Amino acid sequence: MRWAMSNRNRRMETILIVDDEKNYLLVLSTFLSGEGYETVTAGTAQQALEIVETTDLDLVLTDMKMPSMDGIELLRRIKEKDPNLPVVMMTAYGTVEKAVEAMQLGAFNFILKPFQNETLNQIIRNAVRTYRVLKENRQLVEALEGRYRFDNIIGKSKPMLDVFDIIQKVAHTKATVLITGESGSGKELIAKALHFNSPRRKKPFVAVSCAALSETLLESELFGHERGAFTGATAMRKGRFELADGGTLFLDEIGDVPTSVQVKLLRVLEEMTFERVGGTKTITADIRLVAATNKDLRREVEKHSFREDLYFRLNVVHIKLPPLRERREDIPILATHFLNKYTKDVGREEMTISPEAMRFLCNHRWSGNVREFEHAIERGVLLAEGNEITLDALPKDLVGFADLETPINWEDLSNLPETLDSIEKRLIQKALSMSNNVQARAAKLLGVTPSNLQYRLKKHNL
Repeated sequence: MRWAMSNRNRRMETILIVDDEKNYLLVLSTFLSGEGYETVTAGTAQQALEIVETTDLDLVLTDMKMPSMDGIELLRRIKEKDPNLPVVMMTAYGTVEKAVEAMQLGAFNFILKPFQNETLNQIIRNAVRTYRVLKENRQLVEALEGRYRFDNIIGKSKPMLDVFDIIQKVAHTKATVLITGESGSGKELIAKALHFNSPRRKKPFVAVSCAALSETLLESELFGHERGAFTGATAMRKGRFELADGGTLFLDEIGDVPTSVQVKLLRVLEEMTFERVGGTKTITADIRLVAATNKDLRREVEKHSFREDLYFRLNVVHIKLPPLRERREDIPILATHFLNKYTKDVGREEMTISPEAMRFLCNHRWSGNVREFEHAIERGVLLAEGNEITLDALPKDLVGFADLETPINWEDLSNLPETLDSIEKRLIQKALSMSNNVQARAAKLLGVTPSNLQYRLKKHNL
């Protein structure tokens, strides 16, 4: 046996190389070590099985034809121990039929001898990437099962209780779920709650941000591609549908999927079969689809930018997440949750929020919803002078509009000029907020000239 370590500054995946030809072991070990992998070698299948039992591996690269026990039998034994551990077979031209048999038994891929180093490297990169996703999902399951229990998703308001009720009713089913809501309202959190409270919790939860990928990349990301399917496709790559087999696929920002991909997506949802880009083999995937969007898909259908048949297929169960401003009674408990989280993260003593700061937090509109709210609490924890978060520690771009949210005391008629000035100041601040601080737009909203607005800005020291 021979070990080789790379000096590259990254986590090294460990590859077991199995071949009865010592020259191949030496050449492959040297090459893969240079690519940043940790390698361990075995001259026989029996030695390889001992290593599989005692070593945390990320991939097995094995020759097909070996004495005593061949690569096919080694593959069977490995799959009995860890069905997900990727095995790449090396074979000569005379044993291509055996390579096909190996693929049917669960081999990740095979490569013909002699081969180009870059071709082998691409296959290995894809294999360890796939295994890493599966392994990370497996390692996180126990923690996530606890984190995404219903009682750990924070909210006691009527809108959130309605959301919990729907999750509880549909989590154990295979029904497709469409989650809608503003950005930052927690759509992925709900998707994970559906997965980790379902019978699929032991299988992968795979998320894709549809808005972050071009049309070509999105199709390849979803369905995978075959070698040579397009420029740069030097090896076969599995898509997210295959990686999520048996589990849940979460498509975030589904409203941004191009129309051409919508057609293929509809077919997959109807038949649960697809082909990789550039391929002809039909692949079956058992997935539960959860989609999310901050768009009004019904309006997108009317605009002909989203297929109506796909909309109906996605909208089997609809969960509408309320914005934070529509569930203000949840803000104090959210504040306590994030306060405890970040004080623990930075090692600070127990902290509180001042009454003035809490009033502001409860009255602010929170256009960025829970995400924006969480960042405000994190900043407060980091910048608070003592063990109490005051208005001074909260983000200045938010607190600058704090008095907009303070109700006017209409019973106090003793100071008309001051009250009128207060109202005028609030209206100006509101207009500036709505116009992203562009004074010309704010002046138009207020019905005054830009010069008149500038005069009033100086008057109120804004």
